[in-house]
Amino acid sequence: MNEHIVKQFDAELESIRTRVLQMGGLVEQQIVRAMEGLGNGDALLLEQVVNNDHRVNRLEVELDEACVHIIARRQPTAVDLRMIMTVVKTITDLERIGDEAKKIAKVARRLHGDDAGFAPHIELRHVADIAVGMLKKALDAFARIDLTASAQVVRQDKEVDSEFKGIMRQLITFMMEDPRTISRSLDLLFIAKSIERIGDHAKNVSEYVVYLAKGRDVRHIGLEAMEQEALGG
Repeated sequence: MNEHIVKQFDAELESIRTRVLQMGGLVEQQIVRAMEGLGNGDALLLEQVVNNDHRVNRLEVELDEACVHIIARRQPTAVDLRMIMTVVKTITDLERIGDEAKKIAKVARRLHGDDAGFAPHIELRHVADIAVGMLKKALDAFARIDLTASAQVVRQDKEVDSEFKGIMRQLITFMMEDPRTISRSLDLLFIAKSIERIGDHAKNVSEYVVYLAKGRDVRHIGLEAMEQEALGG
């Protein structure tokens, strides 16, 4: 492979990496706007989130096709192939995060569209902030191949899971004490579950970074083993 082709290939890989980060930025914006609309009832903002989901989907398709073309044309070596496989996996999780943001916006639209009576007061902003922070850190870990940041994201996922369980317990209590709150409590539970799933997908992205750097699939091996793999020699 001559130097010109190598440089061209490097430029293609760099372009794909950059577009993954752009997709990540769009998805992050979708979550933030969905939560903002949930908080203030801005119907226009919530509509934008729902309508913008097609942009996330389009980016996934375009990046997927770009990766397939590189594999077909360039026949990349092991390290470059790992990068391409990491991208393919990452954009799948980013697209699913986009889906969860759209779900939050749709439920928020319904919540604010209905009569506001019998709505339990529950704090979702804190857990959403943690999940968004995880996504930011996972994307940063991808950009810099930072295994320390990857391990931190995986650890934070435990915090999101714990917060979700706490919210679920609170909502069950509301429903048991006042059956009139059941409908809205279930809607809020759906939103909390979407936030919990966003944390799961951010964790996945951070685990792919370990695969990219070390060639080891660290999904399903447990937190301590993953941290040892990420931070060990």
